[in-house]
Amino acid sequence: MPNASTLTTEDPVLLVQLTDSHLFADADGSLLGLNTAHSLQRVVDKARAEQPQIDLLLATGDLTQDGSVAAYRRFRQLSEPLCAKARWLPGNHDYRLHMHEAAVQTRLLDPVLDIGNWRIILLNSLVPGETPGYLESDQLQLLAQALSEAPQRHHLVCLHHHPVPVGCEWIEPIGLRNAKEFWAVLDRFPQVRAVLWGHIHQPFDQQRNGVRLLATPSTCVQFTPGSKDFDVSGEAPGYRWIRLEPEGSLDTGVSRLEDFVFTPDYSANNY
Repeated sequence: MPNASTLTTEDPVLLVQLTDSHLFADADGSLLGLNTAHSLQRVVDKARAEQPQIDLLLATGDLTQDGSVAAYRRFRQLSEPLCAKARWLPGNHDYRLHMHEAAVQTRLLDPVLDIGNWRIILLNSLVPGETPGYLESDQLQLLAQALSEAPQRHHLVCLHHHPVPVGCEWIEPIGLRNAKEFWAVLDRFPQVRAVLWGHIHQPFDQQRNGVRLLATPSTCVQFTPGSKDFDVSGEAPGYRWIRLEPEGSLDTGVSRLEDFVFTPDYSANNY
């Protein structure tokens, strides 16, 4: 099989999405009682076993909980066994300056990537000090330019915050604040095939005007789907795989850890 550097526009592309890992500078750091580094390690091991030829790893925000350089370096170290080209984008818990420091002399934070017959666009919806997201004018301009420059390619657009309602009352106010402006750009370009995000710690798979809308379980704690108030389920961490076909279709699924037992410790609520 061709590797990511030799893919042609006639080859399918296999992506793996890891999201919301919430790592700490301390390798023993835990979120609601769950060791997030250990959880990520198990998810990476599972992805490696199930997906022997990964063309691209997408890390869609909240790589860290504390924004430390050490935590970003730990994410790099833990995800390296996937042996794939990688791209990161920030979430509301991330700290851009430290992300850049940990990604120095790499292309991890490049916002546009052409691979196979697809263009991947990664947007920064982080608002420092805030939980909801917002796409500043430079991000909307980047999006429009990246789309307009490659009309012959199929496009996957990635960000951290959800741009549509996801069915959890408490999560809705902390999504993308200017989703209307985001969709105003996307709706102008028929080559957009899918939008992918993190943030909601649960799977999501719907359609909007022919565009696939996808979100993915966290590699650590999971939010309970359909919940009115903040609630963490005992569901297992996982990842999403996406197979991008050269003619513009995609196939995707979520894979979760097996033999996973977790009871949230709300007394340690440091989310």
